[in-house]
Amino acid sequence: MYFKQFLDERCGCASYLVASRQSNEAAIVDPSIAVEEYDSLLAMRGFRLKYVIDTHIHADHISGARRLAAEHGAELCLYRDAEVTYPFRPLHDGEELPLGQLRLRVLHTPGHRPELISILVINPERSPEPSMVLTGDSLLVGDVGRPDFGGGDASAQYESLTRLLRLPDWVAVFPGHFEGPCGKGMCGRPSTTIGFERLFNPLARLDRVPFVDHLSEAVPARPLNITAIEATNRGLADRPWAMLTTNPKVQEIGIDDLDGRDPDALLVDVREPVEYGWGHVPGAVNIPQADLADRIEELPRDRPLLMICQGGFRSLRAAQFLKQVGFDNVASVAGGAAAWAALGKPLDRADVDGDSRRIVETEWAHAGGASAA
Repeated sequence: MYFKQFLDERCGCASYLVASRQSNEAAIVDPSIAVEEYDSLLAMRGFRLKYVIDTHIHADHISGARRLAAEHGAELCLYRDAEVTYPFRPLHDGEELPLGQLRLRVLHTPGHRPELISILVINPERSPEPSMVLTGDSLLVGDVGRPDFGGGDASAQYESLTRLLRLPDWVAVFPGHFEGPCGKGMCGRPSTTIGFERLFNPLARLDRVPFVDHLSEAVPARPLNITAIEATNRGLADRPWAMLTTNPKVQEIGIDDLDGRDPDALLVDVREPVEYGWGHVPGAVNIPQADLADRIEELPRDRPLLMICQGGFRSLRAAQFLKQVGFDNVASVAGGAAAWAALGKPLDRADVDGDSRRIVETEWAHAGGASAA
């Protein structure tokens, strides 16, 4: 068997290539949009791509699965209930995909999303038991995938975690994320084992009710451009440019600079509507970072744009994205609305429908040095 993990330092995602050295057949799981790295390895090793598998419909990064499958004549595979507009091979719980002497066994592990699957990797010539499991965004290192991206369910996540933790201790766990907004408690390691997670993952020690309560008590803000990215991965839109792929330098201004800002500048609050409703800097308009790509035509290119959020993390990423797509005069407000309020400055409020749960803003580091939503 040949196995390769690819880590995307910008979005915190992991993808995988599994191949049989006997048949030279290969499968790629959860490929990123940068398919050249897979093409290069396949050519160098002389592997023939047989399957391309997305463990679920990704909402925080653009998938390269359709492009890879088309270019290599491979089968594009998703769980049977995946709601997409393009044809794919429907996978079923318990089904095994042959890959030379290897077997890729499908486990339906919903929770983060209803169509989420994990992939058990079995090499019968070595052992009838699986040696590793690719868990997508179900079981993460020290955490589980958040269930609020769209159609997720915390109770189903509990059942899926329980199912995975019944695997033998020695099974190596390779998740779809090692950092990023998918889980707020990930430790940053790119792999683990079932035994280690059973002992030391704090969520693995919870019963159903406290588990569900924990996943429901605080909601991390939706990731940058999630609506455009998910629609693209479903085949409902074509916005691969919605993914932040660069690290442009962005000017940051302080709270004191807001009072004397250019009267022509547009202050854009990229928080969730419910956060905006709770209190925002007077004059700010609300375009959540989750919807920024879909609403980009609402932003003038001939006026200065000042991006603001709760603490400065989301606004920085939003400003970087706007720089990436050609907005030149854009800045991020350091400290955000929290710093504005801490100085006793006035806040406007708005009546909005939204989730009353606490929305948290999390920061995660990556090679480019920017902070996540």
